[in-house]
Amino acid sequence: MQALVSDTQTAKHYEKYKLSSLSVTSQTGEVPVATVTIGVDDSEQQAEASGSGPVDAAFKAIEVMVNSEAALELYSVNAITSGTDSQGEVTVRLEKGGRIVNGLGADTDIIIASVKAYIHALNMLETTDQKAHPQV
Repeated sequence: MQALVSDTQTAKHYEKYKLSSLSVTSQTGEVPVATVTIGVDDSEQQAEASGSGPVDAAFKAIEVMVNSEAALELYSVNAITSGTDSQGEVTVRLEKGGRIVNGLGADTDIIIASVKAYIHALNMLETTDQKAHPQV
């Protein structure tokens, strides 16, 4: 739990990327398409991409803009409330150059939660704070 709190505080210190808007089209028999607009420092960028699902399309659109070259190591979804209006929490783990970071996102829309988690992880990769492995 301490690591999650520390990582969240670090990410809030410097957020290079911020989600501005997300539009996803997913329909039976059609390839999902996502259009994502993110704030990058003092400007906004927009990209569109298709994927095997709406989350994949959104992640690909983000990568068109940021070109992070990070590998997606983990994608996990958990319900944190119950009911049809349940809030979902997404964890995304990215690896780049031997550095591994976790991003978290929560929303009642799981695609938005996924994009928030991905952007959070990208912001973690942008920080220069290197944390020691907890088992070292």
